[in-house]
Amino acid sequence: MNLSLYTVTAFLIIDTDGHRVLAKYYHPKGHPNGESKKLTTLKEQRAFEKGLFQKTKKAGGDIILYDSHLAVYKHSLDLIFYIIGDPTENELMLNAALVAFTDAVHLLLRNQVEKRGVLENLDLVLLCLDETIDDGIIVETDSTTIASRVSRPKADTTEIVINEQTILSAYQTVKEKMQQRIGQL
Repeated sequence: MNLSLYTVTAFLIIDTDGHRVLAKYYHPKGHPNGESKKLTTLKEQRAFEKGLFQKTKKAGGDIILYDSHLAVYKHSLDLIFYIIGDPTENELMLNAALVAFTDAVHLLLRNQVEKRGVLENLDLVLLCLDETIDDGIIVETDSTTIASRVSRPKADTTEIVINEQTILSAYQTVKEKMQQRIGQL
C-alpha cells in the first residue's frame, strides 16, 4: 500500500502537433522510488511525451496507462493537459487535480485556453500549477481558490486625496514638532 503524499510524477501541456508547451517533472528527494521508470534526462522525457501524445492525440479518453505511468489527460482546443503519476496512484485524485488546474486556468485566461493564450500568460499558468501541485504533492483541488491565489491584485480603488489643506496640515505638524525639539535643546 502506497501511503506517500507524492502522487504526481509530471505535469505536461502538449499542443495538438505533439510539441511541448509546458513540462514539469517532479523528482523529490524523499519520494519512494518504486518500480516506475524515472524520467530524468531530456531525451527520456521527449521520448515519453512523443509516445504519450501518439496514444492520446484523439479526443475521447481521459486516462491511460502508458510506459508504466498513469496518465490522466484533458483536451482543450489546441492543447492537451496531462498529469502523470505512478500506476498505483489514485486516478480520481489525479483527475480532481487536473480538473481543478484546467478550470482555474480557464478562469484566469477568461476561457481563452489555447496555445497562444497559455504562452502569453505563462507566468499565471505556472503560478496556477505551483498552487495546485508542489513538488509532486497535490495541495489544492478547488479551482476558485487556486485562481484567487494566482490572480493579479486589483488596483486600490481608494485614492489618497492630496490637496492644499492636507499639505498645510502636514506642514503645521512638522513645524510644531521642530519647535518642540529646538525648545528642548
